[in-house]
Amino acid sequence: MTLHLAEISRTVAAGAHAVLIVDGAGWHQTGGRLVVPDNVTLLHLPPYSPELNPVENVWAFLRSNKLSNRVFDSYDAIVEACCDAWNWLIAQPEQITTIASRAYAQVRT
Repeated sequence: MTLHLAEISRTVAAGAHAVLIVDGAGWHQTGGRLVVPDNVTLLHLPPYSPELNPVENVWAFLRSNKLSNRVFDSYDAIVEACCDAWNWLIAQPEQITTIASRAYAQVRT
């Protein structure tokens, strides 16, 4: 995560500041090990609020449509199934928009 934040920091325009919304995953916690650059702020979502984190719906969609009710023979089979599911989903950008959109985040004109 430290490397990821450093990469984000590197691409932030001079004089600008990035706010990165994160959930409560362990790798999103500072805890003395995570280095957050000065031009990046982590905004933590409240605990137990998957409705605020659209990616939770993406994972649920993948589980229910491509990864459920299966037994895998090996670790490699799991990785292959996950890659296949992900590639299937990213080939449908309109589906991702539908899954991850939130009415409260829409621009109103």
